[in-house]
Amino acid sequence: MLVLLLTAALLLASFAWAEPLLPNELGRVMILEYHKIDYPEERWTRTPENFRRDLETLYARGYRLLGLNDLLDGRVALPAGTTPVVLTFDDSSPGQFRYLERGGALELDPKSAVGILEAFARARPDFGRAATFFVLPGAAPPNRLFNQPAHAGAKLRWLARHGYEIGNHTLWHANLGQYGETTVRAQLAEAQQWIRRHVPDYRLRTLALPHGVYPKDVAWALAGAAKGETYRHDAILMVAGGAAPSRFARRFDPVRLPRIQAVGRELRAWLAHFAKHPEDRFVSDGDPGVVTVPAARRDQVRADLPKTLRVVER
Repeated sequence: MLVLLLTAALLLASFAWAEPLLPNELGRVMILEYHKIDYPEERWTRTPENFRRDLETLYARGYRLLGLNDLLDGRVALPAGTTPVVLTFDDSSPGQFRYLERGGALELDPKSAVGILEAFARARPDFGRAATFFVLPGAAPPNRLFNQPAHAGAKLRWLARHGYEIGNHTLWHANLGQYGETTVRAQLAEAQQWIRRHVPDYRLRTLALPHGVYPKDVAWALAGAAKGETYRHDAILMVAGGAAPSRFARRFDPVRLPRIQAVGRELRAWLAHFAKHPEDRFVSDGDPGVVTVPAARRDQVRADLPKTLRVVER
């Protein structure tokens, strides 16, 4: 009987809520980087089951989805005590967004990333709905816009309509460090031009570097024009680098935004880091118009915050 009581007590303790985290909007943010959602699990592939498990783990640990553009704009409208996490998907591989035809109608493949995200949003609406897809409009199959040519335009429109973001990943995954200015600008402008054929006036605000390689002059990647198309990127994402500094911190550099490759070991390591060092974790104060920071770190707040934001020390 005593053993049963002790076991029950341990089980109850394991489900007890952790002590609420104090707001700290100078903490770091995970920008997770996914590639293939498919089988088997390997270096650049996450199985559907493991991706769903990632979402469950993030949710249980108090993380909530934030759009990349909202991060860049400093719009953190999340409940107090929760932490933003940004999802990104590179290369527009088939398992990220797949339609199935059943009875003459199209439906989301429940094992694709979009299908899993939509199901999770229905089950846990407070988790949010947000992700950025860095697509390849001119790549060879199977990476050309999710590899269902007849539905490529419909998928891009669906993403934009349902609150997901589309980012630039060049036309066909070009290593920008290997080319001169003309080719770099053409790769970026033509990728945007191709997407705008399906989603008119859509502006690609962010660029994920193929292979993580910058062009010889970063200015070529930030803004320019080619083939009659003008582009401007507000942020450039790297292929690695760890958790990103807070948007409100002096160290935040949108031209060099680090990401965490969402493979089992690396993701587990970062989750463990923030569990062990909660002071390093961005924690929302629940008020998107206020930036709450530890008093001892007030000098780390960047000086060029929008005038609509008010900084409060705790």
